[in-house]
Amino acid sequence: MKIVYFTHSLRSCWNHGNAHFLRGLLRVLQRRGHEVVAAEPRAPWSYTNLVADHGATGAAASFAQHTDLRIAHSDSPQDREALLDGADLVIVHEWNEPALVAAVGAARRAGAGFTLLFHDTHHRAVSAPEEMRAFDLDGYDGILAFGETLAEVYRGWGWNGRVWTFHEAADVSHFRPPSAPQQRHGLVWIGNWGEDERSAELEAFLLAPAQATGLPLTIHGVRYPARAQALLERYGARYAGWVPNVEAPGIFARHLATVHVPRRFYTTVLPGIPTIRVFEALACGIPLVSAPWSDTEGLFRVGTDFLMAETGDAMRQHLAAIREDAGLRDALVAHGLETIRRSHTCEHRAGQLLQIAAQLGTSRTMKETA
Repeated sequence: MKIVYFTHSLRSCWNHGNAHFLRGLLRVLQRRGHEVVAAEPRAPWSYTNLVADHGATGAAASFAQHTDLRIAHSDSPQDREALLDGADLVIVHEWNEPALVAAVGAARRAGAGFTLLFHDTHHRAVSAPEEMRAFDLDGYDGILAFGETLAEVYRGWGWNGRVWTFHEAADVSHFRPPSAPQQRHGLVWIGNWGEDERSAELEAFLLAPAQATGLPLTIHGVRYPARAQALLERYGARYAGWVPNVEAPGIFARHLATVHVPRRFYTTVLPGIPTIRVFEALACGIPLVSAPWSDTEGLFRVGTDFLMAETGDAMRQHLAAIREDAGLRDALVAHGLETIRRSHTCEHRAGQLLQIAAQLGTSRTMKETA
């Protein structure tokens, strides 16, 4: 089967966390024998920012483990026509320009034989609904939404029966525990500052508890303005800048624990959606403590796979317990890995995607559906 995925960028994970999951998903589909093409603009904002910050060498490092994936360009009508020729399954990510989203839908309406899905992996459906409602999805066969609460939004927009909850997951071919035990020290947080949408939470659930427990804290990410870096310095945290996602397993392996601080929209209007770092951290075998969010879909065993802190003081207590109790660390690692391997790998999501395509009646015979 020929699968074409129109993404914002696979080459760059600069402020573009969904690239982590898509790289793993497409590699699984490719290993299963499907012809897979990832289509992206020649100069998407994630890639241009990465090159501006870290040059061509940094851009190459970002994609070093994924060069087996086929990348094509999607800028012109000629590009898109060539990509869609002979396609069986086409998926369009929500970070594409509205004109591209509409053009692919128009090709489907005109009689193209592929199954067409729109993939939403962001909170804009509730934080900026006018942006999402502006997309022309006429001609699309269905919606992939990365959480049930987001799927409910699309059902309210008339997609009932044609929307599937399609969570992110860990690429366990790359995100896995270290092959040999390593010395672990301190805390690490890998995440972007963004636009102050969780600045108070980062101070309450990450910076202050780390300082209170005396655990050294290293922070990786982008879009940290001067005031954010000054805040980190005030709490004694070390800001280490952007890191290619391919280096995250090695970073996790050197640290005692990590913390999850969800963006505000995922604790209020879109509960139940963990970001990619939860899946990846647990897959790497590092103890995780999370700021509060509601696991409304029962994706994990809260308190068993990871610890949840409802307050900053509870976070401090959890971090202190992890520092002192090797048995607790070992139990969290074992249970987190068990849940990831049972339910949340890119293999699982590839199987789900192929089942959705079969349900929608993808035109050409598929080699497999699981």
